[in-house]
Amino acid sequence: MKVSLITTVRDAGPAIEEFLASVARQTRVPEEIVIVDGGSTDGTLEILSRAEGITLLREPGANISRGRNVAIRAATHEVIAATDADCVLAPDWLERLLEPIERGAHVAAGFYEPITTSLFEVCAAAAIPSREELMPEWMPSSRSVAFRREAWEAAGGYPEWLDIGEDMYLDHQWREAGVRMDLAPDAVAYWRVRPTVAETWDQYVRYAEGDALAGMYPKRHAIRFATYGFLAAALLTRSRWMLGAAAVGGAAYAWKPLRRTLRRLPAGSRDRAGAVIGVPLVLALTDAAKMWGYVRGLRRRGRQPSGI
Repeated sequence: MKVSLITTVRDAGPAIEEFLASVARQTRVPEEIVIVDGGSTDGTLEILSRAEGITLLREPGANISRGRNVAIRAATHEVIAATDADCVLAPDWLERLLEPIERGAHVAAGFYEPITTSLFEVCAAAAIPSREELMPEWMPSSRSVAFRREAWEAAGGYPEWLDIGEDMYLDHQWREAGVRMDLAPDAVAYWRVRPTVAETWDQYVRYAEGDALAGMYPKRHAIRFATYGFLAAALLTRSRWMLGAAAVGGAAYAWKPLRRTLRRLPAGSRDRAGAVIGVPLVLALTDAAKMWGYVRGLRRRGRQPSGI
C-alpha cells in the first residue's frame, strides 16, 4: 500500500524544520510528501524549497480546506495521510495510522497530544482528552488522520467555504454516510498549544464561528448558553439554591479537565497548585470565546445563507 502525506502551511516559522525532521524519522516513510503553501512570508517557503523529497505547491491566499484539496488532487496515491505542518510526529505515527486502513477501514482516526511550555498552555490543553478516554465515536482532527481517496471524493472533499472546523465537517459527512472510521489511538501527532490568552481566545472564537456556519453541534452550544444563563441568573438573584447548584455544576464540569491536567503534570510540580485555579479560569475563557464566536457565526450565516 502506497501513501501520500499531505499538509498545508503558512508562516510556520521555526516549527517547519522540526516538522520535516519528524517526517524524516518515521518508521514507515510515505511514498510522497505534498505540501501546499498558502502564502508564507516568514521564510517558511525558503526552507521548504530547500528540502528534498517534497512536492511543494504554492496557493497564495488559500484557506486550509482549499490547501488540503489542492494537495490531495496533486497526490498520486490512493491512501492519504494528513497532518499540520506545525506538528511534531511521533516516530511511528504513520505506521500506526495506516493499521486501520490495512484492516479495511476507509478512515483512520489518529490522535494528537499537546506540546506545552508554560502553565497557561498546560491549562489550555485541558480540553484535549487522553488516549485512555477515547471512544469509538472519536472525531479525528486533520492533524492526525488517514483516509482512502474514494472516501474524500464521496464526501465532496474539504469544504472550501469553511475557514476553520473543516475537518470536523468532513468527519460528520463520513459519519452520516456510514463510512467505516476506525481508531488509531497510538498514531500521535504532537501539536503546539496557543501560548497567549489573546491567541487562545481567537482560536476558540473561530472554532465556534465555524460550528455556526456549518450547522455543527447546535445542542452543545445551546447547553453552554443555557448553563451560563443559569449562572448569571443565580448571581443576579443571589438565590442560595441556584448558587449552590451552580457551584456543584461548575465543580463537576471542571473536574475531568482538571484531573486530566494533573495527570499530565509531574508529581511534586509547583504547577499542580496553579492548575487548580488555572483550569477553571481557562475553561471560562474558552467558553466565553465559544459563545461569542457562535453568535458571530450565526450572524454571518444569516447574512450569507447561500454560503453553506
